[in-house]
Amino acid sequence: MKNQSVKNNIDWISVFIYITLVILGWLNIYSSSLLSTEGTYQKQLIFIGCTIPLIFVVLFVDGKFYEKYASIIFGVALLSLAGLFLFGKTIAGQRCWYAIGSFTLQPSEFAKAATSLALAKYLSDTQINLKDVNRQIQALAIVFLPVLLILPQPDPGSALIYSIFIIVLYREGLPSWYVWTGFITILLFVLTLILEPYVVIIIAAVVLAIIHFKGRVVDRNLLMSSILLAIISAFVFSVDYVFDHVFKQHHRDRFNILLGKTVDMKGIGYNTNQSEIAIGSGGWLGKGFLQGTQTKGGFVPEQHTDYIFTTVGEEWGFVGSLVVIALFVGLFLRVIYLAERQKTKFSRVYGYCVAGILFIHFFVNIAMVIGIFPTIGVPLPFFSYGGSGLWGFTILLFIFLKMDANKVNEW
Repeated sequence: MKNQSVKNNIDWISVFIYITLVILGWLNIYSSSLLSTEGTYQKQLIFIGCTIPLIFVVLFVDGKFYEKYASIIFGVALLSLAGLFLFGKTIAGQRCWYAIGSFTLQPSEFAKAATSLALAKYLSDTQINLKDVNRQIQALAIVFLPVLLILPQPDPGSALIYSIFIIVLYREGLPSWYVWTGFITILLFVLTLILEPYVVIIIAAVVLAIIHFKGRVVDRNLLMSSILLAIISAFVFSVDYVFDHVFKQHHRDRFNILLGKTVDMKGIGYNTNQSEIAIGSGGWLGKGFLQGTQTKGGFVPEQHTDYIFTTVGEEWGFVGSLVVIALFVGLFLRVIYLAERQKTKFSRVYGYCVAGILFIHFFVNIAMVIGIFPTIGVPLPFFSYGGSGLWGFTILLFIFLKMDANKVNEW
C-alpha cells in the first residue's frame, strides 16, 4: 500500500526531467569518450544501471526515516570525510576517494545530501530563531564542518558548493547582512586583484560617504562608516598576501587568466581556450552527434567529466545547449515549487537545499566551461562522468521526491 502511494504521488515531471538529463548525459559521455580505451561510457552505463535499485531503496524507506536519523546520517558523512586522511586514495594530488579494488568512491558527493538533511532537521525545530546569534553559529557550524574536512583534501570545488546553504539559511530567517557581507567580500577581493589597493579603498570610501550623508542618524553613521572603512582597508591590503601565499600556483594562474592579466593558451589556460573553441564552433544547430571535430580529436582535456558541456555546445549547437539549460532550469523551478507546497518545515528546507545544490553545480560548471569562472573541478549534475557524482545527486533528489510523495500522509 505504501509503495502504491509513492507510485501514485511521486512527482513524475521531476522524474521525467531526471531521466532525460541522465540519458542526454550518457550520450555526450559516449561521444566524448568513444575513442578512449578506458571504457568510460561503458562504466557510466553501469553506474546508471546501479541508480535503478538505488532509487527503489530511497523510495522504499519511510519518509520519516530521513528526518528521524538525519543527525546520524550527517555524523556518518563527517566520519567518511575524516577517514580520507587515513585511508583515502590520492588521485591528481587530491585525497578525495576511497579505493575498493579498481573502483573509487568520493564521499564528498554524498555529504551534500547528508548536510542538507542535518540542516533541515536543525531548522525544523520550532525553537529555532535565526535572529539569535547562538542559533546562527550552530546553523553555520553544520554547513562549515564538512567544508573544513573537504578543503585540506584539497577539493575547493566541492567546498565552494556549500556556500549555497547561506541562501537557504537566509530564506529561513538568517539576517541579510550575511549575504551582503559575502557578496561585498568577493567583490572587494576581485577588485583588488584588478586595481591597486588604494584605488579600491578610495572607491569604498566614496560609497560609504554617500551612505553616510544619506543617513538620518549622522553621528552613528559616521562611527559605523569609519569602522567599516578600517575593516575594508585591512581586508584589501591582505588580499595580495592571501593570493600569493595561501592560494596555490595553479589557482593564481587561473585567476590571472580569467581576469586577463595573463595569456597562456598552451599551459594553464589550455582547457578553457579549447572549451571556448569547441562551444563556439557548434554554431546554431551544432555539427551533429559524433561529428564534433574538437571532441573526436580529444582537444578538450577531461571532456567527459567537468567539461562535458563542451560536447553539447559543439555537437548540438546553441539550440541544443538551450534545450539542456531549459531542462536544468525546469528541474530547479519544479523542486522549488514542490518545496513551497510541503506541509512540514523539514521537507521544505530540504527541498530548497536540493534546488540550491543542483543550481550552484550547474551555474559554476557552465560558467567554468565558457571561461567566466576559474576551473575548479565542479561536475555538471547527471551529465558528468562518475559514479559517485551520479549516485550522490540521485540520492539528493529522490529523498526529496520521497518526502513530497509522502506529504499526503502528513498533517
